Parts: sequence; C-alpha cells; structure tokens
Amino acid sequence: MIDFAPLSRSTIGFDRLFDLLDRTTGVEPNESFPAYDIEKTGEDAYRITLAVPGFKSDEISIEGQPNLLLVSGQKSMDRGGQYLHRGLTTRGFERRFNLADFVEVNGASLADGLLTIDLKREVPEAMRPRRIEIANRSAQGPRQIEGQQAA
Repeated sequence: MIDFAPLSRSTIGFDRLFDLLDRTTGVEPNESFPAYDIEKTGEDAYRITLAVPGFKSDEISIEGQPNLLLVSGQKSMDRGGQYLHRGLTTRGFERRFNLADFVEVNGASLADGLLTIDLKREVPEAMRPRRIEIANRSAQGPRQIEGQQAA
C-alpha cells in the first residue's frame, strides 16, 4: 500500500485523485469478461468498445454517474434446448470505468456483438482557462503622496 499523505498535504483540491489512486492500488479480482478497448478518437473524444457476443441491446444497461460509467449485462432466461456443449458465456457482467471530470457519454451502439460507447470531455466555459490582463500603472505617471507639514 502506498501512502499518499505527504503529497496530499502539499496540494489543494486533489482529494478525488488520491482517492482514485488508493482504490486502484487495492486488490481487485482479475475479471476479463467482457474484453474491451479504450481508444482516443479526438482531442477530447474517447471510445470504449466491449465485446458482448450474444447480448441484445435490451439486456445491456449503461449508467452514467459522476466520474463513473457503469456497464452491465444480464442475459434473459434460457429458452431451453438440449446442449451437447455450452461454450458461449451466458453469465452477467458489470464493468466500471472511472471517468475524468466533465467526461460525458455522447452515445452508444450495439452491432456485430460489439458495444461501442462514445465519450466526450466538455469543460464548461466557466472552468476553461482565461487570460488575465495586467494593468500598467506606469502609464498613469508617478504617484505622489503628500502629507501635512508640521507648523
């Protein structure tokens, strides 16, 4: 376990970052289903692609929470039939993706067993960097301070 306390004492407003680091350094089960890719498709655009063979769109749920994307799937009940071999998975799944601030789901689609989720980071205008002009006092001329003279 890594102690981030010295860093958190010298920073302001990074509490969520240190909480995220604490969670990711913890022990998590090595879950590999469903397999997924994350790609950067633009300056502030991303795409998550999950392999969900056999799942229909009504069996998959995508939920956006603050700084978290939760994708889960649950197969509907088996229609019966006699299987000699069952290699295709029918178990449910849940995948969590931690999102940076201001990242929102832009859309999702399911085709050929691949679930594609498009994400976009849109920083509000109030949070964007802005240039601050510096006033030039020397253009007004020197300021003179006058006091009362003693009589």
